[in-house]
Amino acid sequence: MGAPDAIGTGWTLTGAALCADALGGVGARLSRLQPKRQSTHKSEAAAPSRIMLTIKARMASSAEGGGSTRTETPLGVAVLTVSDTRTVDTDSSGGLLVEYVKAAGHQLVDRAILPDDVALLRERVRSWAGREDISVVLVTGGTGITGRDVTPEAIEPLITKPIPGFGELFRMLSYADIGAATIQSRAFAGLVGKTLVFALPGSTGAVRLAIEKILAPQLDRATKPCNFVELLPRLTER
Repeated sequence: MGAPDAIGTGWTLTGAALCADALGGVGARLSRLQPKRQSTHKSEAAAPSRIMLTIKARMASSAEGGGSTRTETPLGVAVLTVSDTRTVDTDSSGGLLVEYVKAAGHQLVDRAILPDDVALLRERVRSWAGREDISVVLVTGGTGITGRDVTPEAIEPLITKPIPGFGELFRMLSYADIGAATIQSRAFAGLVGKTLVFALPGSTGAVRLAIEKILAPQLDRATKPCNFVELLPRLTER
Protein backbone atom coordinates (compact mmCIF):
# COMPACT_ATOMS: atom_id res chain seq x y z
CA MET A 1 0.00 0.00 0.00
CA GLY A 2 1.29 3.42 -0.87
CA ALA A 3 2.14 5.95 1.82
CA PRO A 4 1.33 9.69 1.78
CA ASP A 5 4.16 11.84 0.54
CA ALA A 6 5.76 13.46 3.58
CA ILE A 7 6.64 16.64 1.71
CA GLY A 8 3.78 16.99 -0.71
CA THR A 9 5.48 16.20 -3.98
CA GLY A 10 2.50 14.27 -5.33
CA TRP A 11 4.12 10.81 -5.48
CA THR A 12 2.70 7.73 -3.81
CA LEU A 13 5.61 5.59 -2.65
CA THR A 14 6.29 2.67 -0.38
CA GLY A 15 9.07 2.10 2.16
CA ALA A 16 12.53 3.15 1.06
CA ALA A 17 11.19 4.80 -2.10
CA LEU A 18 9.18 7.29 -0.02
CA CYS A 19 12.26 8.15 2.02
CA ALA A 20 14.51 8.50 -1.02
CA ASP A 21 12.03 10.66 -2.90
CA ALA A 22 11.63 13.01 0.04
CA LEU A 23 15.38 13.50 0.00
CA GLY A 24 15.49 13.94 -3.76
CA GLY A 25 17.73 11.00 -4.63
CA VAL A 26 17.03 8.24 -7.08
CA GLY A 27 13.74 7.70 -5.26
CA ALA A 28 12.29 9.90 -7.97
CA ARG A 29 13.19 7.15 -10.43
CA LEU A 30 11.92 4.43 -8.10
CA SER A 31 8.67 6.30 -7.67
CA ARG A 32 7.74 5.66 -11.28
CA LEU A 33 7.36 2.00 -10.34
CA GLN A 34 4.38 2.96 -8.17
CA PRO A 35 1.04 4.42 -9.34
CA LYS A 36 1.19 8.19 -9.53
CA ARG A 37 -1.59 10.60 -8.68
CA GLN A 38 -2.94 12.86 -11.38
CA SER A 39 -0.65 15.77 -12.24
CA THR A 40 -3.36 18.07 -10.91
CA HIS A 41 -2.57 17.04 -7.31
CA LYS A 42 -3.22 20.22 -5.33
CA SER A 43 0.15 20.52 -3.60
CA GLU A 44 2.07 19.99 -6.84
CA ALA A 45 -0.07 22.16 -9.04
CA ALA A 46 -0.02 25.02 -6.54
CA ALA A 47 3.73 24.96 -5.93
CA PRO A 48 4.78 27.79 -8.29
CA SER A 49 1.94 30.05 -7.10
CA ARG A 50 2.83 29.34 -3.51
CA ILE A 51 6.43 30.40 -4.11
CA MET A 52 5.30 33.58 -5.82
CA LEU A 53 2.95 34.37 -2.94
CA THR A 54 5.72 33.75 -0.43
CA ILE A 55 8.14 36.05 -2.24
CA LYS A 56 5.53 38.73 -2.77
CA ALA A 57 4.57 38.59 0.90
CA ARG A 58 8.21 39.06 1.91
CA MET A 59 8.67 41.94 -0.48
CA ALA A 60 5.36 43.51 0.51
CA SER A 61 6.42 43.59 4.14
CA SER A 62 9.53 45.44 3.01
CA ALA A 63 7.44 47.81 0.91
CA GLU A 64 5.33 48.72 3.93
CA GLY A 65 8.49 50.08 5.46
CA GLY A 66 9.25 52.14 2.36
CA GLY A 67 11.03 49.42 0.38
CA SER A 68 10.32 47.90 -3.02
CA THR A 69 8.09 44.92 -3.83
CA ARG A 70 11.12 43.38 -5.58
CA THR A 71 14.64 42.84 -4.30
CA GLU A 72 16.66 46.04 -4.28
CA THR A 73 19.77 44.14 -5.41
CA PRO A 74 18.98 41.73 -8.27
CA LEU A 75 21.48 38.89 -8.58
CA GLY A 76 22.53 36.90 -11.63
CA VAL A 77 21.46 33.30 -11.00
CA ALA A 78 22.06 30.01 -12.83
CA VAL A 79 19.90 26.93 -12.17
CA LEU A 80 21.21 23.39 -12.63
CA THR A 81 19.06 20.27 -12.42
CA VAL A 82 20.94 17.01 -11.95
CA SER A 83 18.92 14.18 -13.46
CA ASP A 84 19.26 11.32 -15.92
CA THR A 85 15.60 11.51 -16.90
CA ARG A 86 14.11 14.98 -16.55
CA THR A 87 13.46 17.42 -19.36
CA VAL A 88 12.49 21.09 -19.20
CA ASP A 89 8.85 20.00 -19.38
CA THR A 90 9.13 17.55 -16.47
CA ASP A 91 11.69 19.40 -14.35
CA SER A 92 9.35 20.59 -11.61
CA SER A 93 12.13 21.26 -9.09
CA GLY A 94 14.25 23.27 -11.49
CA GLY A 95 11.09 25.04 -12.60
CA LEU A 96 10.34 25.98 -9.02
CA LEU A 97 13.80 27.50 -8.64
CA VAL A 98 13.29 29.47 -11.86
CA GLU A 99 9.92 30.65 -10.55
CA TYR A 100 11.57 31.85 -7.35
CA VAL A 101 14.39 33.64 -9.17
CA LYS A 102 11.95 35.60 -11.34
CA ALA A 103 9.43 36.30 -8.56
CA ALA A 104 12.16 37.70 -6.33
CA GLY A 105 13.37 40.05 -9.05
CA HIS A 106 16.67 38.31 -9.69
CA GLN A 107 17.96 37.61 -13.21
CA LEU A 108 17.95 34.07 -14.61
CA VAL A 109 21.22 34.04 -16.54
CA ASP A 110 21.32 30.35 -17.48
CA ARG A 111 19.60 27.03 -16.87
CA ALA A 112 20.74 23.49 -17.58
CA ILE A 113 19.74 19.87 -17.00
CA LEU A 114 22.68 17.46 -16.81
CA PRO A 115 22.94 13.73 -16.01
CA ASP A 116 24.55 12.39 -12.84
CA ASP A 117 28.06 12.66 -14.24
CA VAL A 118 30.86 14.04 -12.07
CA ALA A 119 32.93 15.52 -14.90
CA LEU A 120 29.98 17.22 -16.62
CA LEU A 121 28.61 18.68 -13.40
CA ARG A 122 31.97 19.93 -12.21
CA GLU A 123 32.79 21.61 -15.50
CA ARG A 124 29.40 23.35 -15.71
CA VAL A 125 29.62 24.75 -12.19
CA ARG A 126 33.25 25.75 -12.75
CA SER A 127 32.25 27.57 -15.94
CA TRP A 128 29.35 29.40 -14.30
CA ALA A 129 31.45 30.38 -11.29
CA GLY A 130 33.92 32.04 -13.63
CA ARG A 131 31.32 34.36 -15.16
CA GLU A 132 30.98 37.93 -13.95
CA ASP A 133 27.23 37.94 -14.55
CA ILE A 134 26.52 34.96 -12.27
CA SER A 135 26.62 35.47 -8.50
CA VAL A 136 24.56 32.44 -7.43
CA VAL A 137 24.30 28.86 -8.69
CA LEU A 138 21.29 26.85 -7.52
CA VAL A 139 21.59 23.08 -7.99
CA THR A 140 18.84 20.52 -7.44
CA GLY A 141 19.30 16.75 -7.41
CA GLY A 142 21.97 14.15 -6.72
CA THR A 143 22.53 14.93 -3.02
CA GLY A 144 21.40 11.54 -1.67
CA ILE A 145 23.59 8.54 -0.84
CA THR A 146 22.87 6.11 -3.69
CA GLY A 147 25.42 5.16 -6.29
CA ARG A 148 24.03 7.62 -8.84
CA ASP A 149 24.01 10.57 -6.38
CA VAL A 150 27.27 12.36 -7.19
CA THR A 151 26.53 16.07 -6.85
CA PRO A 152 28.68 16.54 -3.72
CA GLU A 153 31.55 14.58 -5.29
CA ALA A 154 31.30 16.74 -8.41
CA ILE A 155 31.06 20.17 -6.81
CA GLU A 156 32.70 20.07 -3.39
CA PRO A 157 36.25 19.91 -4.83
CA LEU A 158 35.56 23.32 -6.40
CA ILE A 159 34.51 24.94 -3.14
CA THR A 160 36.97 27.49 -1.79
CA LYS A 161 34.98 28.23 1.37
CA PRO A 162 32.22 25.92 2.66
CA ILE A 163 29.03 27.21 4.24
CA PRO A 164 28.19 24.31 6.59
CA GLY A 165 25.30 26.15 8.22
CA PHE A 166 23.19 25.78 5.07
CA GLY A 167 23.13 21.98 5.16
CA GLU A 168 22.72 21.98 8.93
CA LEU A 169 19.75 24.34 8.82
CA PHE A 170 18.15 22.59 5.86
CA ARG A 171 18.27 19.21 7.62
CA MET A 172 16.92 20.72 10.83
CA LEU A 173 13.96 22.21 8.96
CA SER A 174 13.47 19.03 6.94
CA TYR A 175 13.24 16.99 10.15
CA ALA A 176 9.77 18.40 10.73
CA ASP A 177 8.63 16.85 7.43
CA ILE A 178 10.46 13.54 7.18
CA GLY A 179 11.92 12.89 10.63
CA ALA A 180 15.27 11.15 11.05
CA ALA A 181 15.37 10.33 7.32
CA THR A 182 16.72 13.85 6.84
CA ILE A 183 20.20 12.60 7.77
CA GLN A 184 20.34 10.88 4.37
CA SER A 185 20.44 14.25 2.62
CA ARG A 186 23.85 15.69 1.71
CA ALA A 187 22.53 19.13 0.79
CA PHE A 188 25.36 21.65 1.05
CA ALA A 189 26.51 25.13 0.11
CA GLY A 190 29.74 27.01 -0.34
CA LEU A 191 31.68 29.60 -2.26
CA VAL A 192 33.40 28.78 -5.52
CA GLY A 193 35.61 31.82 -5.69
CA LYS A 194 33.12 34.66 -5.34
CA THR A 195 30.08 32.67 -6.49
CA LEU A 196 27.54 31.26 -4.03
CA VAL A 197 26.61 27.64 -4.78
CA PHE A 198 23.66 25.92 -3.10
CA ALA A 199 23.04 22.20 -3.72
CA LEU A 200 19.52 21.03 -2.87
CA PRO A 201 17.77 17.65 -3.02
CA GLY A 202 15.83 16.83 -6.16
CA SER A 203 12.32 16.71 -4.72
CA THR A 204 10.00 19.66 -5.25
CA GLY A 205 9.04 19.68 -1.58
CA ALA A 206 12.67 19.94 -0.48
CA VAL A 207 13.35 22.73 -2.98
CA ARG A 208 10.27 24.60 -1.81
CA LEU A 209 11.42 24.30 1.80
CA ALA A 210 14.89 25.60 0.98
CA ILE A 211 13.49 28.54 -0.98
CA GLU A 212 10.96 29.64 1.58
CA LYS A 213 13.06 29.19 4.71
CA ILE A 214 16.63 29.87 3.55
CA LEU A 215 17.19 31.16 0.02
CA ALA A 216 14.46 33.79 -0.15
CA PRO A 217 15.52 35.56 3.05
CA GLN A 218 19.26 35.16 2.61
CA LEU A 219 19.33 36.32 -1.02
CA ASP A 220 17.41 39.47 -0.12
CA ARG A 221 19.32 42.56 1.03
CA ALA A 222 16.34 43.63 3.14
CA THR A 223 16.77 40.66 5.51
CA LYS A 224 18.05 41.66 8.93
CA PRO A 225 20.35 41.34 10.77
CA CYS A 226 22.41 40.10 7.82
CA ASN A 227 22.22 38.35 4.46
CA PHE A 228 24.45 36.99 1.69
CA VAL A 229 23.76 39.87 -0.69
CA GLU A 230 25.49 42.47 1.46
CA LEU A 231 28.49 40.18 1.81
CA LEU A 232 29.04 39.61 -1.92
CA PRO A 233 31.20 42.73 -2.44
CA ARG A 234 33.46 41.59 0.41
CA LEU A 235 34.13 38.04 -0.79
CA THR A 236 37.44 38.99 -2.40
CA GLU A 237 38.76 40.94 0.59
CA ARG A 238 42.33 40.19 1.62
